[in-house]
Amino acid sequence: MTLADFSFDWSLMGPPLLAGLLVASTHVLLGRRVLERGIIFIDLTIAQVAALGVILAGVSEDGGGIATQVAAAVAALLAAALLTWTEHKFRKLQEALIGSLYVLSACIAILVLAHNPHGAEHMQELLAGQILWVSYSQLWPVAILYAVILLMWFGVVRTRPGLFYFLFALTVMASVQLVGVYLVFATLIMPAIATSMLPERRGLPIGYLIAGAGYGLGLWLSVPFDLPAGPFIVCVLSALVIVTGIVRRLRG
Repeated sequence: MTLADFSFDWSLMGPPLLAGLLVASTHVLLGRRVLERGIIFIDLTIAQVAALGVILAGVSEDGGGIATQVAAAVAALLAAALLTWTEHKFRKLQEALIGSLYVLSACIAILVLAHNPHGAEHMQELLAGQILWVSYSQLWPVAILYAVILLMWFGVVRTRPGLFYFLFALTVMASVQLVGVYLVFATLIMPAIATSMLPERRGLPIGYLIAGAGYGLGLWLSVPFDLPAGPFIVCVLSALVIVTGIVRRLRG
């Protein structure tokens, strides 16, 4: 392995890095709200439900593009509607119900793919993601969607918190198809954990810095070491969270 192996190839890494930064633009903000509301597994659950929608669309439509997007959005929004209802009716059980929905949707996905010769591969792609294969053409619709979501977040959701689950569902629905379930969860929760004790005006910039550095370093180092980019980025994000915690403790 030489120094040339560690060069950052923008033609290869440009779209994946932009995809990661796009995901971070919404997920770092939403992650703080998830921690505040005490619904830690909501992101993992809605990501899994959206993935189930993608799987069902792939089985019935042979992976047809628009049908896949619609199926993922419908699945995620139905999950959001269900969880909005359960939060009002069974608030004390909400986290348990969220976890149960995750297990149920994951098991249904496994059953649907049980007789598919490429089922295990398809499931792995949805979980770990295929971020290295993201193209610029995939980013524009997601960028527009995220812009609308951020506008609605700052303009509407703070006064109408009942919309939280629905905006959250649309965000996760788009991001899980870009980067996979694992990175969706990591981008939401890990920067939020690292900055949980900081006020938003300080915590958000540091959270964005952690997420951006995690994607950048993870993508850069995954190529020369020939490791799957998605899981490696999760490991880098974890390391950055630990380093941030150590620095905060040393500074008192």
